[in-house]
Amino acid sequence: MQSQDVAPRPAPASGSAADPVVDVEQAEAALVEHYPRLVRIAYLVLPPGLGRGRRVLTAHSLTQRALPRGRTAAPVIPAQSAGREGDPGYAFVRLQVVRTALEAGLPLRRRAWPRRSQLPPLLPQVWGLRLFPRSGGADELALDQRLSAMSGPARAACVLRGLEKLPDGDVRELLTAAGVADVDAALDEAAGTEDAYALLDSPEFDPCSLQARPTDLMRRRQHVKAVLAAAAAVAVCGALLGMPGDGWGPDGAAAPPYAQNPAAQAALNPALLLKVPAAAWESSARTDFSVWPARGDLTGDSALLRRALAVWARPGESVQVSATPGTPSGGPSGPPQLLYAGTVDNARVVLLYDGLRIVRYAEPRDGTKGAALDFARVDGADRAGAGAVVLGRADGNIRYLTAPWVTKAAERDLLKPSSGAMDLTLTGGATAPMAGPAQSGACTSWNVLQLTDASGTRLLTDLGELVPARLTTGRPGSVKDASGAGALHAWAPYACSLGAMRSSGVRSVNAWAYASQPLPDTGGAADWVCTRAETWQGGGERVLAQFHTPGSTYGAVAAKAENVPACGAKDPQVLAGVLWKSGTGSWYLLAAGSRGTSSISATGGVTGSARGNLLAVRAEQGGRAELKGTLEDGRAVSGLR
Repeated sequence: MQSQDVAPRPAPASGSAADPVVDVEQAEAALVEHYPRLVRIAYLVLPPGLGRGRRVLTAHSLTQRALPRGRTAAPVIPAQSAGREGDPGYAFVRLQVVRTALEAGLPLRRRAWPRRSQLPPLLPQVWGLRLFPRSGGADELALDQRLSAMSGPARAACVLRGLEKLPDGDVRELLTAAGVADVDAALDEAAGTEDAYALLDSPEFDPCSLQARPTDLMRRRQHVKAVLAAAAAVAVCGALLGMPGDGWGPDGAAAPPYAQNPAAQAALNPALLLKVPAAAWESSARTDFSVWPARGDLTGDSALLRRALAVWARPGESVQVSATPGTPSGGPSGPPQLLYAGTVDNARVVLLYDGLRIVRYAEPRDGTKGAALDFARVDGADRAGAGAVVLGRADGNIRYLTAPWVTKAAERDLLKPSSGAMDLTLTGGATAPMAGPAQSGACTSWNVLQLTDASGTRLLTDLGELVPARLTTGRPGSVKDASGAGALHAWAPYACSLGAMRSSGVRSVNAWAYASQPLPDTGGAADWVCTRAETWQGGGERVLAQFHTPGSTYGAVAAKAENVPACGAKDPQVLAGVLWKSGTGSWYLLAAGSRGTSSISATGGVTGSARGNLLAVRAEQGGRAELKGTLEDGRAVSGLR
């Protein structure tokens, strides 16, 4: 473990007249609202030598212990994201998280009691499982190695600069308050990581989105044998006492755990799998996964189907399991429906559906070692949402299994709306391999799947999950598929922003051009577009407000938010702003609201107001402003950040 240049913790300050007083309720509100971000900060600052599993539990423990014991004064160190700027509760909790994370990396000293943060966390505890974040790509691995080589204060400086977007003055103030003795050395050591700041938001460093694996099973078995031997006698006595009468056990007439009851056996019997006839969808009132027929060249392979069902119910230690957010990964409650069983490239693949989830089992053609099990939630799917499922990925290419009503499939580059689509061969509903969207590096293309059926044409994009997301355009509440020439050109500048929505269980993404704004000191007008990702679980929505100037290839993200109704069917209002430099070198604060905005005002580092839904005010480089808008019905709206 590396030593860190952290001074002893100073005595709690009594506060001053200029410092706001933070009480427990205010700090708790900030902690609950921004808990995922605070845990991510702790995880990144903690020493990597702890191991990923202990870092996860320690990060949660330190964050949950960051509340004050009473009322305390805390200096406000501004943040840059929604809901945090100027919030003394968040500033206090963040300071506590950084301070204790730095203390956790200090070496234990003789003749001195260890601090609580230096010891393994008492809570939370997870028995029988190892928890760790999802693995990222080569860029995330390289960043993790760079952070591992830094001291704790340097990691904290990198996180505060890159994740919290704090200027060096605020970083210096926060690290000093956290007890760092040599702040200048920490800032110098953290220099040079600016190119990797965007990766700090990656799922690789998200200790709230975790994967689970079992611990050492052999050791657990040895430790448990003695307990089981003693408990067996007690269980037998209890069973004998409970035999007379109707039984008084807590489970009543329920079968014992792991009993061979008929329902459990039926769920694992390949002969009882539901196989829908090929033409059932033509007469059914439903158009979702429940009317997909069983396809593939291995639908009669009982041994393969039995393995798939058994692994679903009891995945072994070597099975790679993944699930989209909000998707339960337990076994089937009854015989599921078979959608596909066949050979895909160098793997045998089975697709199953239980009314709530699509489950994909894959194993190598030459054995079962390295099998994978993937879950995706699809309840409430309609014709558009049940258009395709990923069969397999290999060498950057993707194969899909399409719905039985799909008559034509094609591949299209969303960044090049005028280039046309390239047809994909359909064989038993399975597409020929197509190139997937850009995973990392420069975004020079974004390939999407174009499907055609009797109801029209729609676009689906792969976001790293089993079910591709549907792309739409238009005002929330009246969206339509992004299939026409106008919709394709509307999506082109914002295609690369879809990468920020990977692995989130996204069901659909809508792009809505909510305003057009004349640019000061130059001709032409800029477009304001809001992209909103809806999820299968009904939570975790992501909203991006993007700004696109004439002649630019890509739109720039001006603001983003999660779990907000803005730009959605329930509340289609949106307001965002951006600092923009004109061709003459002048800086402006530009802001735009959606239709129905009667006025906009800016306060803080930039002040100004305007009637209507557009605002343009001269500003200084690096200026900050808080936007407020008023709707025609008198309701107030805040700007996305």
